[in-house]
Amino acid sequence: MINLHDALKVAIEAAKKAREEILRVYKLDFEVMIKEDDSPVTIADQHADTIIREVIHSYYPNHSFLTEEEEDDLSRLNSDYVWIVDPVDGTKDFVSKDDEFTTNIALCYKHEIVLGVVLIPVSGEIYYAIKGEGSYYIDSKGNTSRNYVNDKTSDLILLTSKHHVTDAELEYFSTHRDVIGSKEQYGSAIKACRIARGLAELQLRFGKGTKEWDTAASQIVVIEAGGVFVTPSGEVMKYNRENVHNLEGFFVANKKENLPL
Repeated sequence: MINLHDALKVAIEAAKKAREEILRVYKLDFEVMIKEDDSPVTIADQHADTIIREVIHSYYPNHSFLTEEEEDDLSRLNSDYVWIVDPVDGTKDFVSKDDEFTTNIALCYKHEIVLGVVLIPVSGEIYYAIKGEGSYYIDSKGNTSRNYVNDKTSDLILLTSKHHVTDAELEYFSTHRDVIGSKEQYGSAIKACRIARGLAELQLRFGKGTKEWDTAASQIVVIEAGGVFVTPSGEVMKYNRENVHNLEGFFVANKKENLPL
């Protein structure tokens, strides 16, 4: 096993360098392209992806990558170490300029996430975690604090996406108003990170629609804060799979008792 503290420094360095390019493009009148799966992409996604891979590769030339913007030839399946990257998680948030997009970088070792970094480019906030060593938050002024989920089991806050909220989520909210007090909308991995900080309690994603790079980094941030991040069948997701789609969806909560399992 490599030194994960060193790897964390590399991941944060890569995220910060990518942030510079993301913010440069964010200020421009950029072009929005549509990929084959009908999802949007911009030069910010593409350039940031290249920057992140170049930084990490300079330190770990033998590691593999699974990223949203790079073609997947499945060679990564033969690697113990795979970096899972979403350079701009929440491209629709980026395009609409609502500031709620993130840069997600995770390290997978033998199908398990052992390190995760979620950076919010506009604010500069960073969430990070190493397996077995807790979950942390760096605010916009550079102050670091530890993340802990809260213990609420009533008057829960359900977090949904601004652009991808589903009928199943809305139905769950309306039929469980006895325990869910309110619903708030946030973009990208910010939702899971807010649960890790104890600012909300529940996020539900029913069915397909996300992929490994959408969940890898925020999953370990939540788990190391004492929270739960599982499939609808109650299993912690494994990574570096041949099929990168999270076919079942995923549930995030402060406590297992709050999940519809």
